[in-house]
Amino acid sequence: MAIFYRMVSFVVAVLAFGGAAHAKDGQPVPWQMGFQNANTPIMDQITSFHTYVTIIITIIALFVLGLLVYVMSRFNETRNPQSSRTSHNTPLEVAWTVIPILILVAIAIPSFRLLFAQYDFPKPDLTITATGSQWYWTYDYPDHGIHFDSIIVQDADLKEGQPRLLTVDHEVVVPVGKNVVVQVKANDVIHDWAVPSFGIKLDAVPGRLQTTWFRAEREGWYYGQCSELCGRNHAFMPIAVRVVSEAEFNDWLAKNKAKASRDDDAGKVAAAQN
Repeated sequence: MAIFYRMVSFVVAVLAFGGAAHAKDGQPVPWQMGFQNANTPIMDQITSFHTYVTIIITIIALFVLGLLVYVMSRFNETRNPQSSRTSHNTPLEVAWTVIPILILVAIAIPSFRLLFAQYDFPKPDLTITATGSQWYWTYDYPDHGIHFDSIIVQDADLKEGQPRLLTVDHEVVVPVGKNVVVQVKANDVIHDWAVPSFGIKLDAVPGRLQTTWFRAEREGWYYGQCSELCGRNHAFMPIAVRVVSEAEFNDWLAKNKAKASRDDDAGKVAAAQN
């Protein structure tokens, strides 16, 4: 039994910590086994729940393996030429009914707690609308009159340090430590707005407005991709979110509001001339 427990400890340690050494903020890295580093309370809960369930299923798998090895060794034909005629064992049948129920309850309670946290929307400090199209994202800040398309940057135009297939020409900008509500929809087919570090993966469905939220806890760049097969260029509509300080966000808002105002004035002039 000592060997069995050592095996359990080793496997659990590998599964729980093996991928963490390779994790990186905001984007995947080669040969990464675990999740990206969490940057929201929801992703923290998802990571903890995943580790918790992995430990449980690993212990169950090793227990069943050990039981099978024991049964094959102890009750094979060589050691038991006369087969047992046992047909019933009430305590054993009660145990293999009650124990799985208790295990499922132990998994269900934190699972329901996580689901509640995901859909219990706090009061938003910022609202963003993300609209999926073939094959790019359009973002609106409805409370600030800001509207822009976000399109992938081609390999030939990438600058040093910009990740391939994840860099866009206009990224989403949000303040750190603020509750951000994201409304997700689509213009044509089903897309999916997913940012792994935030614990977000939500379908963008034509004719339907779906909502999620996040609160980024660290500044930096965080990337995702459309995660619903949506056509030929499905792999080329990334998501980039830049988390900045509140002061920097306010500067960004002021600049983009001014730009939106100039564009609106130019549009009115052009319409009048026509």
